[in-house]
Amino acid sequence: MASLPADWPRAPIDFRVRADLPEIMDDDGLDPAIYAAVIADLARVNSLTRARPPTLAWLRRQTVGMTRFTLVDVGFGHGDMLRAIAGWAQRHGIAADLVGVDLNPRSAPVAVAATDPVLGIRYVTGRAEALDFAPDFIISSLVAHHMRDAELVGFLRWMDGAARAGWLVNDLHRHPLAWAGFRALAAVLGWHPIVAHDGALSVRRAFTRADWTRLLGAAGVQADVRWHLPFRWTVASCRR
Repeated sequence: MASLPADWPRAPIDFRVRADLPEIMDDDGLDPAIYAAVIADLARVNSLTRARPPTLAWLRRQTVGMTRFTLVDVGFGHGDMLRAIAGWAQRHGIAADLVGVDLNPRSAPVAVAATDPVLGIRYVTGRAEALDFAPDFIISSLVAHHMRDAELVGFLRWMDGAARAGWLVNDLHRHPLAWAGFRALAAVLGWHPIVAHDGALSVRRAFTRADWTRLLGAAGVQADVRWHLPFRWTVASCRR
């Protein structure tokens, strides 16, 4: 009988609680070339799993009647979400000042190389809390599950205080079918081994509605929590 992959859990997974295990891509010692390959693959995964449509749909609703807006994407990775927003804004004649902020210094060079300069997107390395301006909108996509609960509570509070018009978190739903489905897709499509490992772990580190209710309560923040196909949550607040 074939042996299990080295990273396949040997014991049943308790999907009732968030996993507290490190993802390989978060390792500060990861080679920049490997990191670049990983986030390029993740951008393709985002397309296949429809990661961007919930954020774009929310932004369309929030910008009705606006001719320009400023937006910060926290944890931009490969920059694919910002490029999608820039393209949508240009097609609809909206002036968008887009800034990506990412703690990982390996992200910006890769995102810049993948981005047409005409889009005018700025990529910044550092902490979003250190920005010296208040944007209309703050978004994060597939970043929240990298945070522990206490860190995420602080992040929710910061977004709620810093965004002038609204904020949105787009992240995964923790569920055994999502976990198994991702592993199957990774195997069939030959995604990078780190993507295969971290993507499945990301599902285990992700959230249920009960998690979001608890975290928002701890942050003292009110937000609209919505479920989207396939296995995704948006958590959003708007002031317009």
